[in-house]
Amino acid sequence: MERNNQLQRQVALMRQSLFDQGYLDEQFVQLEELQDDTNPNFVEEVVTLYYRDSARLIASIEQALDKSPLDFNKLDSYMHQFKGSSSSIGGRKVKTECSQFREYCRTGNGEG
Repeated sequence: MERNNQLQRQVALMRQSLFDQGYLDEQFVQLEELQDDTNPNFVEEVVTLYYRDSARLIASIEQALDKSPLDFNKLDSYMHQFKGSSSSIGGRKVKTECSQFREYCRTGNGEG
């Protein structure tokens, strides 16, 4: 029983650390509040879908970055999707990076 409590405390500390370091924001808490007895795996399912979608988007972004000349409109579209899905799960740092990337797209900054 003590071991279980210790693990629960460790998970709570790790979760809090993600907020403290700015990886997650309040949107993640709202997702957690939607989870209940009728849908006990809601957060896990949403995050799993996010990771699946993110892997696909990142692959598309990488392919677009390999092309010359760069298609900034296409890259911006991918980053817009990535920013939206990151925002919906509370992925604050990813959302912030997507905003910066989109700014590089808007200004045609291939180095950025």
